[in-house]
Amino acid sequence: DLGLLNPWLRNIRDIYRLHRIELDAIANEKERNNRLVELNVQEQCINVIKLACVQERYIVDEYPIVHGWVFDISTGKLKDLNLDFKNILKDIQEIYNLTDSEWVMSRKHNKNIKNA
Repeated sequence: DLGLLNPWLRNIRDIYRLHRIELDAIANEKERNNRLVELNVQEQCINVIKLACVQERYIVDEYPIVHGWVFDISTGKLKDLNLDFKNILKDIQEIYNLTDSEWVMSRKHNKNIKNA
């Protein structure tokens, strides 16, 4: 038992479970751990995209766009994971669509009228 770390580690284990085949295929432990970090960032970005407020704002303003970056402690550089926000949102909305409300669509319609 790792006490307070258990909930955080459970999330990492869930990511490992979701991507086990890919991760197990990486023989080098350091490369496998680096890939797990990247997949964790990707999954956390997906969790942000699932939020109703993010989906609603994107439908109305095409903003925000969620980016996934990983800090490489050995080089001091950020690595952009180049997440395909539009496709991730499209896939997520098949299950987590929170934007079909009349309120969201009326806001989009009103914005389009203002900008015309």
